Amino acid sequence: MGIDKESDISASLQIGPTTLGMVRLYIEGDGLELPLDFDPEEADEIAEEIRAAATHARAMKPKGAK
Repeated sequence: MGIDKESDISASLQIGPTTLGMVRLYIEGDGLELPLDFDPEEADEIAEEIRAAATHARAMKPKGAK
């Protein structure tokens, strides 16, 4: 599966700080628990990539689509 393919997989995402000063992305789905820890600088970079992808996705959305 590539990044541009649709999927029927559902999962929940939780984001928060850890007691060790890391930022954790916790992904939980059907039989999957995936804690991913990043230092704050890496988390900032990930946040910038998410914002850029959201901006690009908005530009690709057809007019009038929700």
